[in-house]
Amino acid sequence: MNAMRIHIGTDHAGLEFSEQIQQHLKAQGHEIVDHGPIAYEPLDDYPGFCIRAAQGVIADQEAGVETLGVIFGGSGNGEQIAANKVAGIRAALVWNIPTAELARQHNDANVISIGARQHTFEEAASFIDRFIETPFSNEERHVRRIAEIAAFEKDGSLPPDPRSGQAEQPGADVVADASSSFDPEAG
Repeated sequence: MNAMRIHIGTDHAGLEFSEQIQQHLKAQGHEIVDHGPIAYEPLDDYPGFCIRAAQGVIADQEAGVETLGVIFGGSGNGEQIAANKVAGIRAALVWNIPTAELARQHNDANVISIGARQHTFEEAASFIDRFIETPFSNEERHVRRIAEIAAFEKDGSLPPDPRSGQAEQPGADVVADASSSFDPEAG
């Protein structure tokens, strides 16, 4: 696993978790940029912390720095939503090893969101480690889907709707071979 810059964002619900994860990642040689609170404040709000972490990821990616983001909260849901408001962020809520792998392999996720109240430190560390070490597959279908999301994010464009009578997308009439392996992201 190559050392990289990891941007971390959390609120009070993930503060202790974040401190443990930062030590874990530093021990692996990663550079940590902490966007979370300085001290425990039970009434703080996650959006600013998670959005700043996401902005850091995008700024580094645009500068050619190898980087990912890790965000925490009670459930990870709101944190993922906040991070995904930053253009270019693909934050994935992860709750097990397969979702960590698929987030990177199929979605080229650049931020992982984890519920600090839902997992032990050991579980979260294993999700993050797998997320960091898993490369994007670069399969054409995944590249195409990510490009569709980016196009919508940029200017609101969508592929043609087959129900509207417009020409269907290339490959829309292709049926997957029933003997192919199960793909939970297919659809």
